[in-house]
Amino acid sequence: MVELNWTHEAEQWLHDIYDYISKENPDAALQTIESIYKKVQILKEFPESGYYYNRNHSHHIRILLYGHYRIAYLIKPDRNIDILGVFHGSLDIERYLVESD
Repeated sequence: MVELNWTHEAEQWLHDIYDYISKENPDAALQTIESIYKKVQILKEFPESGYYYNRNHSHHIRILLYGHYRIAYLIKPDRNIDILGVFHGSLDIERYLVESD
């Protein structure tokens, strides 16, 4: 079975999202984070459901969409998945998803 690994950076993004939303609506913040976690679970059965972020790199980062958020992930050679980050759609994620070739 596919394992999902949340990187430290991805967890930090979730904390930041929660903190930002909870200033206005703590219930909505919790619902948003829970929904993001639930959306990511689809990758266990359909790991290639996200689109390629940039085909020019060898790592093939993929993006799974959820509402206004883009969830960046990487399918590793052992087929397990690293969740790299959760980004609001208004962010330029290029600066956060630096790949080394």
